[in-house]
This record gives sequence, C-alpha cells and structure tokens, in this order.
Amino acid sequence: MRDARSIRDVNSWVGFPEDRPPLVFNIFFWGSALISALVFVVGFQASDRLQGGWPLSQTTFLISAAALPLSCVLWLAVPWRPGASVLRKTASALFVITSLLLMTAGGVAALLIASMAVGNVLVVFGLRGGIAYAATAGLFHFMLGVINPEQSLLAAVLNGATVLLLCLVIMVVVVAMIEAHRRAEETRRLLSELEDAHAELRRHAARTRELAIAEERARMARDMHDSVGHYLTVINVGLSNAQRYRSLRPEAAWGEVRQAQELTLEALTDTRRWVRALRPLRMDGRKGIAALRALAESFSSADLEVDFTVTGAWPDIDEGRELVCYRIVQEGLTNALRHSRARRIEVALQCTPERVEVSVRDDGTGVVVDAIAGGFGLRGLRERVEAVKGELRLASDPGEGFTLRAMVPV
Repeated sequence: MRDARSIRDVNSWVGFPEDRPPLVFNIFFWGSALISALVFVVGFQASDRLQGGWPLSQTTFLISAAALPLSCVLWLAVPWRPGASVLRKTASALFVITSLLLMTAGGVAALLIASMAVGNVLVVFGLRGGIAYAATAGLFHFMLGVINPEQSLLAAVLNGATVLLLCLVIMVVVVAMIEAHRRAEETRRLLSELEDAHAELRRHAARTRELAIAEERARMARDMHDSVGHYLTVINVGLSNAQRYRSLRPEAAWGEVRQAQELTLEALTDTRRWVRALRPLRMDGRKGIAALRALAESFSSADLEVDFTVTGAWPDIDEGRELVCYRIVQEGLTNALRHSRARRIEVALQCTPERVEVSVRDDGTGVVVDAIAGGFGLRGLRERVEAVKGELRLASDPGEGFTLRAMVPV
C-alpha cells in the first residue's frame, strides 16, 4: 500500500492528467510569469530602459511585455496530448510564438516559460516538433545577437547555443517525465490487476475450503452413521423389547436394559474416539513425530494397546505433507478401532531425508481388501497421498489383521 501511495504522489507531480500539464509545470510557468511581470514593471519604471541605447531594444521590450498576458491565456488552452484537435494545436503554435517573443527580453523567467513551450511542443507535436522548436529558438536568439550592434558575433553564437542547449535539456527532462508517467500508469494498472487477482484467489481459496469442509462433513456423517448410528439403532430395538417384556418376562426386559446400557457406554467410547481422531495436526504446540505419537497414544485404552515406533530422524517436510502423514495414522487407527476388533495396533515410521514411510498394522480379524478399498475414508486418503506424489498400499487376509502402508516423499 505504501508503494502504491508513493507512485500516486510522484505521478501527481510529473503526470499528465486529463490533458493538463504536470503540477510541476504549472508551478514553473506561473512562477516565471509572476517574475516576468515584476521585471516588466521595474523596466517600465526605469526610464533609461526605454530611452537611449539601441532603439530596437525598446521595441523588443514592449513586444515581450505584450506577449506575457497572451502567454498566460494560451497556457490555459494549450493541449497536453498528441491527438488534440487542430484548433488546440493552433493554440500550442501561438504559445510557441509568444514564448519566443518573451525570450527577447532575456532573463531566467522568460527562459523557463520557453522551456514549458518546449515541453508542450514535444508532447503535442512529437520529437521532431521539439527539435524544430529548439533549433528555431536557438536561431532566433542568434539572429537577435547578430543584429544587435552592442553584441559581438561570439556573444550571439553563445546566446543561440545556450538557448538551444537549454531547450534540448528540457526535452530530455520532458521525455523522462513522460516515461515516468507511462511507467507509473503501467504500475498502477498492474497493481490493480494484482489486487483483483488476489481477491479472486481469496474467493477461490474460500470456495475450496468450503468444499473441503463439506467433503469432510459428508465423510464424518457417513462414518458416524455407520458407528454411532448402529449403536443407537440397537439400543432402540433393545429398549423396545424391554418395554414389551416388562410384564410377561421381567428378567428378559432387564436383560435388554442392561445390554442397552452396555451399548450406550460403547457408543460413548466410540464418540470420544471420534473427538480424539478429529484433533488438529498441531496439538498443544506439537508437530512432526510428537504430534503423531500423541495421536497414537490417544487411541490407547485398557482394551487396546497402541505401539508407536520411529526409525530415523524426522526430515524437513512441509506442513501439507506432514498433515498427510497425520491423516494416514488417523485413518489407520480409526479403521482398526471400528472394524478389526484388534487388541494391538502397531504404528511405525521410517524416516529418511527423502521420504517418510508410515505403516499402521493391527492384529484384528482382517478384511477383504477389495471390499474396503473403495470406501470413502480410504478413497479420500489415497487422493491425499497421490496429491503429494506418494503411494498407498493395503494388505490384509481374513483372520490375520490389516496393514495400511504409505510413502510420503519430502
């Protein structure tokens, strides 16, 4: 924001806004016009300026004085763009003539006004027009020196060359100002496009985040329906049986109630496991091996032993791939709890500078791999792993447990 503001501040001084001269040109012109007016007032009060001496100087002084107000009027009308109308280009041509007439009186102020004329000619008529004006101004001053008997030929040449050089310097300055204005406008346009692209990126990121949240919610809804929903269904059936048996078979009714109570505890335990499984990657400031170890230990209970081992040093891996490793362990542990009836789960990490290999193996009943490979959780996990150029492998035989292995490249 500071850079954009600086560009706007500089451009306001050297830019050409809406067919108007730069602010610095306005300051130079009106300041020079005021100084020139004061010079003419002082000149008119000095009677020796108008009497005696070279007669032509009296005429040129009066012509210069008359050209000043005309230059001020024309300054308000001259265009500052190449594609101006013929009428406005005529105003520029007249302004050039009045600036040349002002230069006959001499002085720095008159030269500054002539410099503004050089800038206007360069903008309106192009480089050729600027060079033509510079040559004309130099030749004009040279001729004034030649016809002035009080000046030598060398002085006339020096005057003409000085004016020519000044005009050329002003042309270089104006060209630099035009280029600075063009670059400022280009930078402003690029900044505007960058802001639009950034806003669009934020909108895309928000939509992607919403889609990811919706996908995760759908997965959670399906898995919780399969787990907690199953418990609630069985509990509801048991309580309905207890209600039917309460009079004829009270012992059976109480048996159904006790079974419902046990299922309620199991459902509560499963719900707590869900909460643990949904913890974020960075738990209480942990990351890397510490976060994965904490995740594995959170699944341990009196009925389940979780063994966590690490081989090698944790590599310098980015947070996105670290999250993939976390989801691999999370999915493996959750599936083992829900489906395998395991008593022991082994979580193993093999770390090298190039990759991290994660395996989650249980001693449960095992499954048919093809039957579960298309499940929502494993399918989403495979997509995560493949998105980082990794590999996911499943292995199981009925009665021999289930193994989930994944390789995540650094």
